[in-house]
Amino acid sequence: MRTIIAAVKRMAELRLVGKPASGGLAAGPLALLSVISGAERQKGDPAEEAAALRSAITRASDQLGQLAGNASDDGGEILAFQIAMLEDETLSAHAFAQVEQGGAAQDAWRAALDAQIADYETAGDEHFRARASDLADIRDRVLAALSGAPTESRIPRGAIVFAVDLTPSRFLSIDWELGGGIALTAGSASGHVATLARARGIPMIVGIGRPLSQGDGGREAFIDGERGAMILDPTPTTRADFVAREAGARSATATAEIYRARPAVTADGERIAVLINVADPAEIEGLDSATCDGIGLVRTEFLFHGRDQWPDEERQYRIYRRLLEWAGGKPVTIRTLDAGADKPIPGLTIDDESNPFLGLRGVRLSLARPELFRVQLRALARAAAHGPLEIMLPMVALGSELEAARSMLAAEAAALSAEGIACHVPPLGIMVEVPAAAIVVEQFDAAFFSIGSNDLTQYVMAAARDNHAVSALNDPTHPAVLRLIEQVAAHGASIGRKVSLCGDAAAEPANIAALLTAGLRAISVAPFALARVKQAIARVDLGGNAR
Repeated sequence: MRTIIAAVKRMAELRLVGKPASGGLAAGPLALLSVISGAERQKGDPAEEAAALRSAITRASDQLGQLAGNASDDGGEILAFQIAMLEDETLSAHAFAQVEQGGAAQDAWRAALDAQIADYETAGDEHFRARASDLADIRDRVLAALSGAPTESRIPRGAIVFAVDLTPSRFLSIDWELGGGIALTAGSASGHVATLARARGIPMIVGIGRPLSQGDGGREAFIDGERGAMILDPTPTTRADFVAREAGARSATATAEIYRARPAVTADGERIAVLINVADPAEIEGLDSATCDGIGLVRTEFLFHGRDQWPDEERQYRIYRRLLEWAGGKPVTIRTLDAGADKPIPGLTIDDESNPFLGLRGVRLSLARPELFRVQLRALARAAAHGPLEIMLPMVALGSELEAARSMLAAEAAALSAEGIACHVPPLGIMVEVPAAAIVVEQFDAAFFSIGSNDLTQYVMAAARDNHAVSALNDPTHPAVLRLIEQVAAHGASIGRKVSLCGDAAAEPANIAALLTAGLRAISVAPFALARVKQAIARVDLGGNAR
């Protein structure tokens, strides 16, 4: 009787809901990924502990190097980022200091990395929180190397991987040849693993928030990356519905992919520029620049991930130049540091602001920290000598902010020229995300305007974009938001200056008709949305209605 009851319980359908991170549908056996943990080791004297920690760091770096060598360009770049972090002495300095004072290598390393991870996990910006996974990977690999524990798990091909989180290196160690999917109780839709999953067409959901036991391994699982759900032990009715949706999704994806490499053109023949947003250079690895019209937004916050030092001019220059080289003569619009509000940076932004969204953020912070801003402007001016780079200022509310930045840019370019360093003064534009800038846009002598729909919508609607309780109000197609977009687009057209939109609103096909009707002829979206957005554009008849 107990066996029968257990079987009935096992076959009861269970639905777990999270947040979509990579679209698509997949079915397979559930595989629970265990946390890497090593056995305790006997502590030696400080010199022995320091030597053990150095050796473990080297072994962890070698492991990542081997994985990187076998990975495709996007995976290799992400692992190179982790290797660089691991080899950065500032990351391990605190751990070695604790070892010198008599601490055990594993305890010192865990404490040092946990502190770094906590900084990232408590950041308001999701892109920063997503980097915590990279640090966790580094932490666990070194701990495993110290104890001699294995770092890879055997996952059946085609399985649905379930874990608290998944690091890039563990993702790359799994064979996805037969498909499969990912469901995480934590994780991030903006993390490196989500980027890798989207590039490979692996459905992924995050934030499930409910753990499973090892006894759940092997259960039949369906994962729905569109709706953010995972179903265990589906009923026959659910199974039939899933199979039908999977067939429809394959057909829809194949149809949309036809548009990826094509220019974006409306049904009545009007050409629309579709560019991409880049939050991390790793996102462009493996992506063909021919599929887009350039880069419409480069978020430079990723450069400021370290707690103890900011990126110098040379490092910034190399990264900006690399983006230009990838674009191959197409425009690359780089946003200056947009720190503050939901993107705090320890040591740079103000802690405990009463209302950080209305505080010292974006260009306001850059102008308040000219020693950092001038370094970024110098690097941008140097990179601009290698291609059509454009500089975009975030959170501009006053014409004086634009003029102050223009003056600093001119001064730094002049200083570079005096030093005999090749440079160019690139076009200087603004993001239109503060309602005041949209309302009196004619007061800004900007080379171009890029509408940040995320902030513009939440400011117009007084509804935070990350607050589920008011999510229904945060609508970029609300008439009030569309009226401001239309006003900015009309102004740009009247004076012959480019107007684009680089917020998340453009990545949603359902919004495309409204945005184009408002006058936009250039949009910038996440790389994974290119095909479906171009398909949505092709259905819009600007002389009539969306088809």
